[in-house]
Amino acid sequence: MRIGKHAKYGRIMKHYNKFKAHDEKGIAKVGDTVLIIETRPLSKDKHFRIGEVVKKAQIPQIALKEEV
Repeated sequence: MRIGKHAKYGRIMKHYNKFKAHDEKGIAKVGDTVLIIETRPLSKDKHFRIGEVVKKAQIPQIALKEEV
């Protein structure tokens, strides 16, 4: 994420990038912070693979109620 000023209006804006990365071993889950490594093209727009999981996502524990 980077923060910058809009050229015309001067408003401070946040800019994000999304990268498609190949997870061969299935080690990453939604919300994890991962290290991606550039590699040969694996598909039309996938040019990265997951190297390691840096930080696991904090998922709140939700108890499911049983229906009677």
